[in-house]
Amino acid sequence: MKKSVLSNVIIYSLVLICVISCGTQKETLDISEKEKTVFASKSEDAVEISDDNTEYEIIIIEPGFNAWLQSIARPEGYYSQSFLENRNQILVTNWNQRVLLPNQYNPNLYELQINYDQNVDYGYEVNYKLYNYFVFFQRKYNQRLGPFIPRI
Repeated sequence: MKKSVLSNVIIYSLVLICVISCGTQKETLDISEKEKTVFASKSEDAVEISDDNTEYEIIIIEPGFNAWLQSIARPEGYYSQSFLENRNQILVTNWNQRVLLPNQYNPNLYELQINYDQNVDYGYEVNYKLYNYFVFFQRKYNQRLGPFIPRI
């Protein structure tokens, strides 16, 4: 009996140490002055995300996104379409979960769900701009939509 109690104490201690050491760590993003200037922009120019070969489109009205996309984001062709599709699936899922939890997440940030089907080929441009919007959003509003840090 004493042996099993001692074993349980050791197991609980190890679990506690693991939980404490594996706790969430806030990692600060390295945001340049140029990026901060773009984030501070108030001009609302709409970015239409569409692909000439498909019927899908998204319109983003977010101050500074177009300037950020043109001047700071990685250029088109930097990522493969499969990379973008995989990341977008994760990011859209997390985004939609936050839309459904307005008491837990800021409803002014997460207003509408995104209808993204992983079985549909939206084309490179749609996936590229959607992914970059998520990177922009996470960096501007200090959010984390996935298990990875939003880097440029």
